[in-house]
Amino acid sequence: MSAVEPIDPQWRLHVDPTRCIGSGICAGVAPRHFVLVDGLSRPVEEQVAPADAVLDAADSCPMEAVVVSDVEGLRIAPEG
Repeated sequence: MSAVEPIDPQWRLHVDPTRCIGSGICAGVAPRHFVLVDGLSRPVEEQVAPADAVLDAADSCPMEAVVVSDVEGLRIAPEG
């Protein structure tokens, strides 16, 4: 039996709608990953390949509404 190759790591993106104030900073920092819909940020996709822009977006959010976690739910950003 052959060994199974590991799947590419994925990160999960979440924007807490109760914290988001629609500043658009995340969409400006990582436009491939976040969009504004009805005045609030939303991830373009809920699972993404690891990217520095995603971390920068989470760290730049003034309300800490953007959360990046691994597929097991371990928080990656923002730090805190």
